[in-house]
Amino acid sequence: MGRIEKVFADGERPVFIGFTVAGDPDKITSVRIARALIAGGTDILELGVPFSDPVADGPTIQKADERALGTGTTPSTVLEIVREIRKESDVPIVFLTYYNIVYHRGIERFYREANDAGVDGILIADMPVEESEEVCNVARRFDIDPIFLISQTTSDKRIKKIAAQARGYLYLVAVLGVTGVRDQVSDEAIGLLNRVRRHTSLPLAIGFGISTPAQAQTCIGAGANGVIVGSAIVEIVERNLEDPDAMEHELKEYVTVMKNAIIGYHPA
Repeated sequence: MGRIEKVFADGERPVFIGFTVAGDPDKITSVRIARALIAGGTDILELGVPFSDPVADGPTIQKADERALGTGTTPSTVLEIVREIRKESDVPIVFLTYYNIVYHRGIERFYREANDAGVDGILIADMPVEESEEVCNVARRFDIDPIFLISQTTSDKRIKKIAAQARGYLYLVAVLGVTGVRDQVSDEAIGLLNRVRRHTSLPLAIGFGISTPAQAQTCIGAGANGVIVGSAIVEIVERNLEDPDAMEHELKEYVTVMKNAIIGYHPA
């Protein structure tokens, strides 16, 4: 049983997945950010591999990508960050990346190096399931879970195809559009959760726009196995660029509040 599967094995405990862009704002601070998220209670750490054209991401994460790239962050840097985290934590680590990065480095090499560093899952945001067979075969050979996005516009037929290829969990997109903080969880997001559940027993984690305890509770109350928070975390990083100590404290506190909100939550 892999690290991701173990985290979801206790169905009574919802999973908190925290996202940060690796290398934002620099390598050393990025490691501190990861440690703060883990200390706050993050169950799965999702690291964005900085990319010059992150089409799935909104302005907040795009700026984080720019900051990371501006300080020279490369895929090799991201792997070094993972190795630093692995010196003191066994938390599952998932890469969120884009196909061009994987292809440019070489699929085999990318997954081999990720496995060697301690990565547990990889989500390639712009890779359609219909073109994923080669990558998924390599991923499984290196014991890395292929994670896929499912949106409100994904047909039932494609949901079945995705569920057949995926391992670890499915990433459900709560909104139409790119990442970014939203005011509430839409009825359509809950409908997507219910629709996907009919086709798979894989854990379902919902993200894009989740930022408050109430939103997280809404998702868990509707049957999500986990919530994914990205832009709200990256905003904390951005607000505290000049004060890493304050950044670290606020990140830990935020994750603790979010985690406590979903642990043992039972809707009325």
